[in-house]
Amino acid sequence: MRPSSLRLFAIGGREWALLGAVILASIVFSVASPYFATAGNAATIVRNSTELMLAGLGMTLLLAMGSIDVSIGILMGLAAIAVSHALLASVAPALALLVGPVTGAGLGMVTALVVVLGRVPAIVGTLGLLGVYRMGVFVLLGGQWLSGLPAGLMELLSRALFGIPLSVFVIGLAYLAVWLALRRTAYGPHLLSIGNAEEKARLSGVQVNKVRVATFVVSGALTGLAASFYVANYRNVEMAIGSTLALDAIAAVVLGGTSILGGRCSLLGTALGVILLRVLQNGLLLVGVPSLWQPVVTGALLIGVLALEVPVSRLGEMKTKWMPR
Repeated sequence: MRPSSLRLFAIGGREWALLGAVILASIVFSVASPYFATAGNAATIVRNSTELMLAGLGMTLLLAMGSIDVSIGILMGLAAIAVSHALLASVAPALALLVGPVTGAGLGMVTALVVVLGRVPAIVGTLGLLGVYRMGVFVLLGGQWLSGLPAGLMELLSRALFGIPLSVFVIGLAYLAVWLALRRTAYGPHLLSIGNAEEKARLSGVQVNKVRVATFVVSGALTGLAASFYVANYRNVEMAIGSTLALDAIAAVVLGGTSILGGRCSLLGTALGVILLRVLQNGLLLVGVPSLWQPVVTGALLIGVLALEVPVSRLGEMKTKWMPR
């Protein structure tokens, strides 16, 4: 594992560049629209970032492992339906909050069974599950929205501790838990060694299948927690829920410096990538760009980063290979 592979919360060139991009974009949109630099709009950006922060955290682990899950948007939809029914059944909000990650973890295990134990390539397996889960959302919703859900979960997550909403603490604890797992346990080095060279990791004694299964389950749990936040924020579940979540998560994570080829991740970079993406989407909407163009902007950003990332990574590998010993 390269020393720079596990950046986590370290601030390097990529993180500074992202922070500068967030500041620059904020300045531009503040000049272009009188509605951007307001407390209400800032709160909107933060609220719209919560689900992506959590789903992006799970995607960071998957990409660092050299894998991917394109079904997370529909997975979030199924978990959101479970959370909604828990609220409609008058389950206590604190327990309803846990329904999301528990459901997500279960669906993550299904993904792991298909991809890891079934030996199906991740992109193929999760595309197949995307279709299955989408039909599940349609059947469970019956072609209609779940709307007007109880406000208990929203009230719970908006409660302030030391002047800070509980939702911020929950997201912070999720990032801290992942940081501790990556930095303080064998999971981090094993995850990145699989991303760098799976066969070499296997030969060195890493239990590759166990790490891969655990990562899909953790990613599912984080996406399920994102579903709980979604229900709390919007109090409805629509048919198209999560339709762009996978694209947004991959774009934010790659923008943040996690390698699409595996073996490198940055938790701080992921958080900054999420903020930059949401600032751009929000600002473009305020200056009159239709929301239908948001996936175009996200896709263009992803293509641009990958167009630079892959050749640079391969050049670095070539330099390492031919470096005099």
